[in-house]
Amino acid sequence: MFIPLTPIRFLHRAVDLYPEKIGVVDGNREFTYAQFGERCERLAAALPQQGIEGGDRVAYLSFNAHPLLEGYFGVPQARAVLTPLNVRLSAPELIHLLNHSGAKMLIFETEFAPLVERIRKECPSITRYVGPDSYEEMLGSAKPERADSFLYDENSIAELFYTGGSTGRPKGVMLSHRTLYLHAMAGAMLAKEPESAVDLYTIPLFHANGWGHAHMATLLGIKQVLMRGFDPRKVFELIEQHQATQMNLIPVMAYLLLQVPNASEYDRSSMRDIHVGGAPCSAPLVERMERLFPNARCVTGYGLTETSPFLSYPPPKRVAQEEDQDRWARQASVGWPIAGARLRVVDANMRDVPRDGEAIGEIVAMGDNVMDGYYHDPEGTKAAISDHWLRTGDLGVWNADGSIRFVDRSKDLIISGGENISSLEVENAIAAHPAVLECAVIGAPDAQWGERPVAIVVLKTGQTVTAEDLLACAADRLARFKLPREIEIRKEPLPRSATLKVLKMMLREKYWQGHTARVQG
Repeated sequence: MFIPLTPIRFLHRAVDLYPEKIGVVDGNREFTYAQFGERCERLAAALPQQGIEGGDRVAYLSFNAHPLLEGYFGVPQARAVLTPLNVRLSAPELIHLLNHSGAKMLIFETEFAPLVERIRKECPSITRYVGPDSYEEMLGSAKPERADSFLYDENSIAELFYTGGSTGRPKGVMLSHRTLYLHAMAGAMLAKEPESAVDLYTIPLFHANGWGHAHMATLLGIKQVLMRGFDPRKVFELIEQHQATQMNLIPVMAYLLLQVPNASEYDRSSMRDIHVGGAPCSAPLVERMERLFPNARCVTGYGLTETSPFLSYPPPKRVAQEEDQDRWARQASVGWPIAGARLRVVDANMRDVPRDGEAIGEIVAMGDNVMDGYYHDPEGTKAAISDHWLRTGDLGVWNADGSIRFVDRSKDLIISGGENISSLEVENAIAAHPAVLECAVIGAPDAQWGERPVAIVVLKTGQTVTAEDLLACAADRLARFKLPREIEIRKEPLPRSATLKVLKMMLREKYWQGHTARVQG
């Protein structure tokens, strides 16, 4: 029997199996899965009444809130395309994305009303603006009705997400009903004890590591607790209040949690699964998070917006006894591809590099969870996908067991005197010093060696340390040729994109004046 694959079916399952279970918590508001399902169906019925047709883009300008989560099911049920926007973007950036997507409706929270007034003047494609009051009126005027899954085209686009744009204009990643369904199924295979799980949404739903969870959690009937905006102290409060069992973080969020001075006063015993992604995660960070949350397993993985986003997970333990240091390193690795995906490490000619744990190549991916392409960008799609393989631009080494270890972004690899130096490896060595809050390593020009590594370091509040101290710490962990030739200690935070990735391009500018090709790389 052929039944189209669509994430709408996950909502049906949750309503049928967990109707009285609390499914969504948004501040003081709680919704059972039956209530959540009805609201999603009302949204789906209301959109055509507002002039939304199949394929139209419905954009959201919202923090983590139940209307946005309802959009993950209601918008695709209306055969429209969900387009969440990053609320950290500037007005010109948002206007560009809205015009690029050709969004027909914008659903927004009250805080963005002044911004919406500017958007109205510059986004002619938007015919309907929906604020909080209008949203509830819109749902109240519609009759809920369960979708007939047989009537959907599984290959039609359900979601349009924009990349972080840290090196240029953001690209619109198109994800189909089928892609989203299979991605969630692959993730659900890795879930542990979902019947008692409570998912704390610490990452914004417009961020890859945030929206990647919504379908899987609904499929499994997991209680989803929405955190409006990231506040380290509030994370501990919500964990204690709701006995949260799992959360997703990006590394900078993990570091901020580690800085909360009275974290030990909160009940953290319920937390059992922590996933750190969105940027490379080191073994020392995994160790520190597990010490902060003693009942939890902290792991990383690998993925991109273009892969829905989850692509791989750390390999399981292969030996009866495993030292903690080895376990933390394993849990911080790219690991194995999820079900339905393939990973390779290749050279410039797309030939596999040896699986010797040493040869460096580009990570490429193929699978059910890979995007259909970039919206209105056939050339960008062609450059990204070669013979069915997605070129990630990330470098890794391939181990004999098929697992992969992340080395660096290709644009961040430092080549000094013919030797490849991973900026990530140097960053981890410096970050091992207890006084360091965060560190970024870049390549700077050098007349003799071509490039030399330079470290930019931000210290924890109240800490004092010299560049010599940091260099001595790194020297215990790195070969001499990998050591930074310069360590800059700064007070201000590292520059970050709207998705909180470190903007190394901006850090390079100081050193690469007159070498613009490298600054733009």
